[in-house]
Amino acid sequence: MWAKGLWALLAALRAGWCLLPQAGYLHPDEFFQSPEVMAGDILNLQVYYPWEFLSSSPCRTVVFPLMTSGVTYWVIKSLQQLDICSSCINSYTLLVSPRLLFTMFSFILDYSVYRLAPFWEADPWKALVLLAGSYVTLVFYTRTFTNALEGLLFALLMVLVSSRKPDGSSAEPTSSPLVGIVTTAGFFNRPTFLAFALMPLLYWAGLIVDSQKGIKTVINHFLKLVLCACFTAIVFVTADTFYFTAMGLDNLYSIQKSSLFDVIGQLNEKMIVTPFNFLSYNLNPHNLALHGSHPRVTHFTVNGIMLFGVLHILAIGAGFKMLKKYICQLIRVKSYCHGSSGLLAHSEGNSTLLLFYFVPLAFLSLFSHQEPRFLIPLILPLVLFSTSQNRAVKWKHVIIIFNVLGALLFGCLHQGGLIPCLLHLEQLMHSPESSNHPRHYTLLFAHTYMPPRSLLNIKKRDTHVEVIDMAGSEEETLCRTVEQRANNFTCNDCHVFVIIPGTVRATITKCGVSFKNETLIFPHLSMEDPPQIPFLFSGNWRSQLGLYILRLDRDQQSL
Repeated sequence: MWAKGLWALLAALRAGWCLLPQAGYLHPDEFFQSPEVMAGDILNLQVYYPWEFLSSSPCRTVVFPLMTSGVTYWVIKSLQQLDICSSCINSYTLLVSPRLLFTMFSFILDYSVYRLAPFWEADPWKALVLLAGSYVTLVFYTRTFTNALEGLLFALLMVLVSSRKPDGSSAEPTSSPLVGIVTTAGFFNRPTFLAFALMPLLYWAGLIVDSQKGIKTVINHFLKLVLCACFTAIVFVTADTFYFTAMGLDNLYSIQKSSLFDVIGQLNEKMIVTPFNFLSYNLNPHNLALHGSHPRVTHFTVNGIMLFGVLHILAIGAGFKMLKKYICQLIRVKSYCHGSSGLLAHSEGNSTLLLFYFVPLAFLSLFSHQEPRFLIPLILPLVLFSTSQNRAVKWKHVIIIFNVLGALLFGCLHQGGLIPCLLHLEQLMHSPESSNHPRHYTLLFAHTYMPPRSLLNIKKRDTHVEVIDMAGSEEETLCRTVEQRANNFTCNDCHVFVIIPGTVRATITKCGVSFKNETLIFPHLSMEDPPQIPFLFSGNWRSQLGLYILRLDRDQQSL
């Protein structure tokens, strides 16, 4: 009973923290692979379109952004047009509405765990508590990441391939069409989904073969899967082709009047298959190096521990024991394998769950670009494995402390001032005073993550706001840009703001400019420009963990 109550409390925390909202900024992709694009397309706001969504280099399907952020933005736009909500479109709703939808979707994970736990000999409610209490669920699965969608589709696939009869034996799969649809949708969302889908698909195929049905039944299952996969692929390709090209109904009508060979040629020329473009780009080591290269063991030795803590370490230990057991069985020298008899008593399900965890991990480790979020779909098999045979119980205090610290770090501190900064600037630029007296704003961001322009809520037709992203520019480049802006005020109502972390605040003082006022947003932790430990124990520690909004003073001469 206590587990049910604790899960309900953690579920409420997940929803409530989304609405607060969470201030931590995990990675630019949480904005620039969905909300930023849809805000420009549906709400006609000034945004920055990432290269993956340009017609010259389409590498991301538009279907999932349309179904998630696109739907939520269409809803708030409709509410405002119908005068049901006069100011529905603001920085808060632009931030929270897509996140809220993802938070609702995240409960697919909870449903999957509840369904799968008995199948894999785990306690359902203890597994749910472990899942809901993980900071990966609380933080990563409530953000608009394609990795979160990948995790949900992986969970659905595991549910589809795992079924038991009332007597406890494995049942013959009956969901071949759904398996094909989910697998194809996952592939179009992120082609890396094939790494996650490999073991479930092999498991599903094994159940079909072991069901001892006739060859016709086996062929029938595979035909249903292939046909539904092809149909789903056609839907995605069609949607992406319409989005990324100028093809419309008029184009289709002109194609129909051409010969068969002309039709095939034109379709082949215009057809957009985003996963192939994605793979073509990412299989090039030079392209991956542009996004950062990591040692091949980063997922195993760093990212897995960063996300899952002791659960990852327990899985590695169990994995080595499993290998030892199978090697001992293979060479048939059991007398030298101490303790192997106990291992042989373990159910096959545990070994299968370990394969569900480590096989995708191994495939993702083949690529040199390795980020922690790539592994978040693995939380499902890891939770099921950790709660079977109560493996995680004796580590519960360590798990609690680890997840509390992870939630604070990534949910609050990490780049935590940037989103509140954008909300503050949006309110400033849309205040009644600014509306009555139009002003020109220049917003210069330095040493922060890429700011999502959509949260400023500026229409494309408005030209009174200029956003300059200096990223991690050197001091000389930063000072030169700031000085140029300070010396080139073109109007009485021009305002220049410099947004910079407190750890590099001293850099601006060397630029020979003065500021009218300062606003400090706390907390903000920049791992690219981390605070120095001695400063954290000084009276100025808040500035080291803060983000400054500095307004240039046009009335004073440069220093």
